[in-house]
Amino acid sequence: MFRTMMRAKLHRATVTEANLNYVGSITIDEDLMDAVNIVENEKVQIVNNNNGARLETYVIKGERGSGVVCLNGAAARLVQPGDKVIIICYGLVAEENIHNQEPKIAVLDDDNQIIQMLGAEKAGTIL
Repeated sequence: MFRTMMRAKLHRATVTEANLNYVGSITIDEDLMDAVNIVENEKVQIVNNNNGARLETYVIKGERGSGVVCLNGAAARLVQPGDKVIIICYGLVAEENIHNQEPKIAVLDDDNQIIQMLGAEKAGTIL
C-alpha cells in the first residue's frame, strides 16, 4: 500500500503577483523550488492564509533569486499580492518507508527568502 505524504513545503510565501490572463499555474522562484525539491510542472496545493482558499495547480519556474510567487490564470481570483500562502507538494510513499520519509520545509520571510529549513513539523509549533 502507498500513502500520500507531504514531501515539500514553502511556508508563508508572500504572493508577489496574480496574473488572471495567464494560461494557468503558479510561478515560483527556481531557488525556492530547488531548496525543497519541487520540479517544473509538478502538482502543488496552495493554501491562502489570508482567506482560507485552497487550490491545486502546477509549477512553472520563476527567475532564480527573484522571490517571485505568482498565481496565474483562474487561481489569480483566489489571491492578492501580499497574501501569505503555503505551497505544499505531496508524494506517494510505500507503507514500509513512511517512517523514513522526511519532508523538506522552507520557512520564508516577507521577501520570500529562506529563513529556516525544517525536516519535520511538531504539534503546537507557531511560526
